[in-house]
Amino acid sequence: MTASAPTRYLVFPAFIALYVLFDWATYIDPLYGLNITPWNPDPALGLVFWLRYGWRAALPWYVALVLGEWLVRGMPAGVPLTLLLSLWLVIGYGLLGAALKRAFGTGGVFDNRRKLFEWVLIVVGGTLLNDLVYMTLLSLAGLIPPGEWLAVVLRFGIGDIVGVLVSMPLVWMLSSAHGRSRLKSTVWRYETLGYLALAICVLVFVFGTIATSEFKHFYFLFLPVIWAASRQGLYGTALMVFVLQLGIGGLVKWNNAVNIEVAQLQMLDAMLALVGFSLGIVVDELRQVSNDLKQSLRLAAAGEMAAALAHELNQPLTALSAYGKACEYLVERNEAGANGEMLKSAIQRMIAESGRAADVVRRLRDFFRTGAMQLEPVDAGQLVSTLSQQFFTQLRQHGVVLQVEPMPPLAMLADRLQIELVLRNLLANALDAVQEQPEGQRRITLSVQQLDSKGKLNSDGKGSCLQLTVEDSGKGVSEELLARLFEPFVSSKASGLGLGLVLSRAIMEAHGGSLWAEVGDHGIFKMALPLAAHAVEGQENYVAA
Repeated sequence: MTASAPTRYLVFPAFIALYVLFDWATYIDPLYGLNITPWNPDPALGLVFWLRYGWRAALPWYVALVLGEWLVRGMPAGVPLTLLLSLWLVIGYGLLGAALKRAFGTGGVFDNRRKLFEWVLIVVGGTLLNDLVYMTLLSLAGLIPPGEWLAVVLRFGIGDIVGVLVSMPLVWMLSSAHGRSRLKSTVWRYETLGYLALAICVLVFVFGTIATSEFKHFYFLFLPVIWAASRQGLYGTALMVFVLQLGIGGLVKWNNAVNIEVAQLQMLDAMLALVGFSLGIVVDELRQVSNDLKQSLRLAAAGEMAAALAHELNQPLTALSAYGKACEYLVERNEAGANGEMLKSAIQRMIAESGRAADVVRRLRDFFRTGAMQLEPVDAGQLVSTLSQQFFTQLRQHGVVLQVEPMPPLAMLADRLQIELVLRNLLANALDAVQEQPEGQRRITLSVQQLDSKGKLNSDGKGSCLQLTVEDSGKGVSEELLARLFEPFVSSKASGLGLGLVLSRAIMEAHGGSLWAEVGDHGIFKMALPLAAHAVEGQENYVAA
């Protein structure tokens, strides 16, 4: 982390002032007038400062500790001992900060559950070690009554642990421009006001009589935390638990509640924070997985659509080449004048074919950007014939017989490129499946039926749906595989990514159709789409995203 000279000189005084302010605000219910309080969030500020600046943070932190003892507590231990104790706290906290910096560097402290667990272990272990030495020095100096050493160790240690665990995530987020920007984008919304308002109501309900409260209804505080975690992940949770701790501390100080079960309240606060952070990180991880999956699906779609793009562009590019050669021939023979109409016609055809190629590219670009479709009547027989020709070489090479049943004159309303992609994927899967069979038993059958509104076969011409079936002589789909067949990354092929069927089903559902498999001793996949004649009225508004 680098900064200009003026900014660097201002950072250290700002840290000292903020640290002393934290110390004053949380100086609640102290023991023996010393810095032994239920909540100590100021070390969280110091640890984040150490993560950012390393050992350069030692002197400002030492000054802040001494000023806190002087301004907030009046130096109850005297000047020499205060200077010595502050020196140890800087060394102890510094070692803890160095351990955190070694483990996490200057970024990625709260990226996943493993790092969260490591952070908790380091904070708890380092804080307790620091606490043991500090309380021992106070005891040797006679500032702690005999027999109270263990009680003050627990009180101070738990206070530091709770303060760091609850406050450090939010302070860490606020310490960098990236963290502040992400925090703002995450919580700067009306919903945040909702769970903050709920937190205030719950605080009043649970701690309205905090002087005598036994915290029987503490579990209500989980409601705003779960809300924040489930909706805004770790960033929303960090804000929520800090506000709750601030609210609890404020109520204790406002009501001068000194006879409360401090240890119990501290542990409840710590558990509330850890549960909230765990939920928030899980939510963030699930969202990241979801985003990665969407990206994978888009990459899979790109791969699947590449074949459609190559096929669609092949014909116009071939035609462009032929017309270009014809124009070149006419020009070379100096027959442009004599055959002006022929040259003009060739050029017009070139322009038309280039426009057709550009339209294909545009449609694919729009699909990847917005998921938009260009719907048109697609003849089922023509679609099957086109795909059959594309697979002719592969079928012959592997000895596979493709049987196409008689096709009724039916058309479906669909984006031809996308539906061709789905059928191509089903045929490719069928081709892979039948190769496991011996030669002579490799067969793929394509058939088209007309269904009524209830999904039953209908041959009277009044059906509203077209069903295209791809059957193969492979081993078929089992009950176990069928339950997971259309999930991402599930594939029966060793080299398959398991995304083709996911993409195909998404396309079919975007068209208002469906794609499914049936259990059997051979492969059966079926796709259904509305007939063009029954959807023309809504064609203008039929756009899927």
